[in-house]
Amino acid sequence: MSAPPDPPVFAEPWEAQVFAMVVSLQDAGLFTPGEWAEALGAASRRGGGPTDYALWLETVEGLLAARGVTAPGALEARRAAFARAAAATPHGEPIRLENDPGA
Repeated sequence: MSAPPDPPVFAEPWEAQVFAMVVSLQDAGLFTPGEWAEALGAASRRGGGPTDYALWLETVEGLLAARGVTAPGALEARRAAFARAAAATPHGEPIRLENDPGA
């Protein structure tokens, strides 16, 4: 009898994308692995676990805003645009920002 397969590392494709984005931003020198660990640890203490990729996304957004790469208002505007695009997208179709009726 063979052992059961390991559970997937990522539950959804967007989680893998967040992971890849963090690695790419570290490789680009935007923040060090130590800075990432410190920021993620602080966010984790506020709520969520270290492999909660929603927490990873929140943490990377915070680092981008803190370093002036983007403004918190721009992040909120993008979230709102995505939500509008999602609501306007037929079920089963990919969500695209160009489907945002408010654009």
